[in-house]
Amino acid sequence: MLWTRRTIIAAASCSLLALTGALTGCGDAPSDEHEVTIFAAASLKNALDEATDDWAKKSGNNVTISYAGSATLAKQIGQGAPADLFISANIKWMDYLAERSLIDEATRSNLLGNRLVLIAPKDSDVILKIAPGFDLAGALDGGKLAMANSDAVPAGIYGKEALGTLNVWNKVHDHIAQAQDVRAALALVSRGEAPLGIVYQTDAAADSNVRVVDIFPQDTHETIAYPIALLSISNDKAAKELLGFLTSKAAAPYFVEQGFTMLNQGD
Repeated sequence: MLWTRRTIIAAASCSLLALTGALTGCGDAPSDEHEVTIFAAASLKNALDEATDDWAKKSGNNVTISYAGSATLAKQIGQGAPADLFISANIKWMDYLAERSLIDEATRSNLLGNRLVLIAPKDSDVILKIAPGFDLAGALDGGKLAMANSDAVPAGIYGKEALGTLNVWNKVHDHIAQAQDVRAALALVSRGEAPLGIVYQTDAAADSNVRVVDIFPQDTHETIAYPIALLSISNDKAAKELLGFLTSKAAAPYFVEQGFTMLNQGD
């Protein structure tokens, strides 16, 4: 699933002026206004929307964000999709771009951390304690376990790894509802179409129609980290300024409020 949002101030201003007949000067955006494009993991949507809205209002620049699974975004960038910043939900897909010289390595850092959780619809009475060999298959009771694509999307990869570590994957792998990204997996549980799902803690916090059944122990899967970097094709000074903001203490509250942990903070 791909969500795109734009903050466009100049266009709205020009439309208003056009209605009043004052068209002079509306053909172009102000010369000091920039458009910054971000490709970001779907799980970042709530926090990143708020953080970039704040920055856009204060800087006078525009921000376009495309949300999807990290694998989808990385492959799009590899095929030439134009963007200034990439924020992945795991290190693998940032490495994928680095190996192809598509990011500015000097700007790369691990920005955020997250936790993996098992969720159920809010009215579900299921009780499970995540532990080696826990009866996840029995709890599904013939239903599907909603997960992001376990072969490509970070949340799904982490989930498969965790279930494998706990010796549960082989018992449930034929009962997986594979979603194209973690927010799509969340939606399946939120709508009651799946009795259980595996998502990030931040996703669960963003949807009042689900509840956390339990949290996966961190030693069952690779450490969850969200790397951020400028893309090599970007030479926009506003993109560098936005990167500086997102990695600063000023942006931290937006992410912490949604349940992320900060791994890298500048001044």
